[in-house]
Amino acid sequence: MSTKIILLVEDNPDDEELTLRALKKNNIRNEIVVARDGLEAIEYLEGTGKYAGRDPKALPQVILLDLKLPKMDGLAVLRKIRSNVKTRLLPVVILTSSKEEQDLIQGYDLGANSYIRKPVDFNEFTEAVRNLGLYWLVLNETPPS
Repeated sequence: MSTKIILLVEDNPDDEELTLRALKKNNIRNEIVVARDGLEAIEYLEGTGKYAGRDPKALPQVILLDLKLPKMDGLAVLRKIRSNVKTRLLPVVILTSSKEEQDLIQGYDLGANSYIRKPVDFNEFTEAVRNLGLYWLVLNETPPS
């Protein structure tokens, strides 16, 4: 199998940088593709738009999905992922600063595998990313594609 790709869907450059730094600090060296809005995430998964020509069978090992995104919000992205037979089984971790209980409920209702609130403290965030990486990239068994 090829490299285990992480799809990071994040529009905030500071949160993107923080996530990438936390992954690097924890020696998570997987290829990371960053989509900066919901539509770009769907284009990546389907191999369309700016990702036309990308092999859509090469799916990420895990998707780290923010909720508050331009063009298409995270819950709409999750709904689209779960409605597509090719992507519906992909592990999706909602990684958000939202404290809205409704987002949490709706995220799980739409099929999120996990919901993590971004800690404000960098050390706490780094530890959360370390655990996330260990679980989703090493321990978790994904269904065959």
